[in-house]
Amino acid sequence: MLQYILKRLGMMLLTLFVIVTLAFFVIRWMPGSPFDDPDYSPDLVRMLEEKYRLHDPIPVQYAAFLKNIVTEGFWGVSFKIEPMVPVWEVIRERIPVTLGLNFLSLLLSFPLGLAAGMLAALHRSKLPDYLISLLVILFISVPSFVIASVLQYFLGYQTHAFPIIYQSLGSFPERLHSLVLPVLALTFYPVATLCRYLRGELLETFSADFLLLARAKGLRKGRILLHHAFPNSLIPLMPVIVPMFTGILSGSLVVERIFGIPGVGGLVTQSIQAGDHFLTIAVLFFYALINLMTVLITDLSYGFIDPRIRLGGGKND
Repeated sequence: MLQYILKRLGMMLLTLFVIVTLAFFVIRWMPGSPFDDPDYSPDLVRMLEEKYRLHDPIPVQYAAFLKNIVTEGFWGVSFKIEPMVPVWEVIRERIPVTLGLNFLSLLLSFPLGLAAGMLAALHRSKLPDYLISLLVILFISVPSFVIASVLQYFLGYQTHAFPIIYQSLGSFPERLHSLVLPVLALTFYPVATLCRYLRGELLETFSADFLLLARAKGLRKGRILLHHAFPNSLIPLMPVIVPMFTGILSGSLVVERIFGIPGVGGLVTQSIQAGDHFLTIAVLFFYALINLMTVLITDLSYGFIDPRIRLGGGKND
């Protein structure tokens, strides 16, 4: 297990290196300068570009960028979003909001998705199954930003039940109240996905020989579902459950902009549009790291759920 984890961590570091390298060159090849500002005089622009070595060849800039990361852990400063503030300070201030939004969505998604999947499986080919299947198709087909706009209009603008924009300066209850609509917008897709996969796995498990034996012994269908079918259906669901966090995190890129949430998601488009190069690279690195950690946790979770599954074993193990 330890050898497998070390091997995966090494591959993860190599992947992050490739992502940072590609991001740096692509962003630096984009036209324009991070100091393109009508308020800056030509002398000031030239001085800033010389200070940050933007006149050097791009490979030289890249070598200096990597040297700063390795020797000092310095990723550069923000030029436009928060001028002259180190990029990781800009991101660190916004991480709690983004993670809070995503964790709230996950906490709501799991019980709803599992309950809906079990209910649909128990009432196969009946009215509850048809209704749940219809909602699943709807929620999977409609993007989260469309659901966000619909919720914002009907529950925010029409009924005034919830704020349209995130109340970043309000008290904790006010901020939590203003997160209801964004959380709901990010919840529908993972609920539908989890329900869909769980229903399929449960229906397949119900036809297994050991469950047919349990029915022959007279066990109730609810007991069979909770104590036998459900635990055995979790292993195939792990590739779906763990990456849900990454999926919600990607969806929040647009949802955060719609509701004006000052999270990391808004920094992606803001930094690209503003030409804030170092901030863009750091945000891309943050999302790449989250994605790769999610894949690693997904793989490791198999061994914890079912000890019979061995990771990284050879042919003779």
